[in-house]
Amino acid sequence: MSQSGASYAAAGVDVEAGERAVELMRSSIARAQRPEVIGDFGGFAGLFDISAFTRFRKPLLATSTDGVGTKIAVARAMDQHSTIGIDLVAMVIDDIVVCGAEPLFMTDYIAVGSVVPERIAAIVSGIAEGCHQAGCALVGGETAEHPGLMEPDEYDVAGAGTGIVDADALLGPDRVRIGDTVIAMASSGLHSNGYSLARMVLLGSGGPGLHAHLDELGRSVGEELLEPTRIYAKDCLALTAAVDVHAFSHVTGGGLAANLARVIPADVAVDLDRSTWMPAPIFTTIGERGQVEQLDLERTFNMGIGMIAVVAPTDADAAIDLLAQRGVRAWACGTVRARQANEQGDSEAKGGSGGAVTLVGAHRE
Repeated sequence: MSQSGASYAAAGVDVEAGERAVELMRSSIARAQRPEVIGDFGGFAGLFDISAFTRFRKPLLATSTDGVGTKIAVARAMDQHSTIGIDLVAMVIDDIVVCGAEPLFMTDYIAVGSVVPERIAAIVSGIAEGCHQAGCALVGGETAEHPGLMEPDEYDVAGAGTGIVDADALLGPDRVRIGDTVIAMASSGLHSNGYSLARMVLLGSGGPGLHAHLDELGRSVGEELLEPTRIYAKDCLALTAAVDVHAFSHVTGGGLAANLARVIPADVAVDLDRSTWMPAPIFTTIGERGQVEQLDLERTFNMGIGMIAVVAPTDADAAIDLLAQRGVRAWACGTVRARQANEQGDSEAKGGSGGAVTLVGAHRE
């Protein structure tokens, strides 16, 4: 009696489904290209022609890698996978642009329990859309099937990006001066940070649940939680081309104070004035329903500010006007000042070094 032997398919890996996923994502990837990309998608390595950047006196490469975190659990529960890739690009590329670098290209990695071609294609379509919004190319990626390690409907995503900046144009603490104006750029919501707390409050025991419509949000909890992260890359680059920008801070994990502190010198401080803005309802909803203390909220979420620019005070109005023209609501929320002896901010700078940032006043109502 014949008996079939072991096979890759029997072990849970569907090679044909993987090939089908690649075919489905090709049209999306075609949107996320730049003229410097060499060759077709699908090679062992992505190729990018950097010969045009010889105009730089001292070109520096900037790189970043990140994921999306537990926001993926919401995407899975909603069976909506076409926007999580936008979040991935935002987390990676907006970290690169903070130093003044132009984002060039990105690669992605998707780990799944079982390849569902349509789901993979939806995820990659979001990554491609994010790259299109950021002005960078998607030059390659990898999908890995992990049966036995992940459940069939489980997946996780990660990405890495590369940008370029001339050493003379590098932004950061060395450029920041006392008297500089701190400009806030509005976020689109929670972005992709703090979802473990948000899920515990809104989706856990006693929470309203994923499909509950909340009047204060104007939509369901799930729809609010899946709102894509705003990508600021092109707006930041436009700002650096038009006004005297000294630093940017991408407000991600750790909140406003910790992220701004890392891009200002250790001998300066900033008081972020809460009265200059009103956080979106999602933040107050989490705070009130979960009885989360304000300091904990501010150390977890962006509180309505997704990117911060530190600019010369004479250019503050021009910066705000330019961002408004680009559809980004922006406002002055603080001023760089000298740090007092032994002054501590609300949170230590991510990485452990930087200035002191404190949130002061009360939010508008």
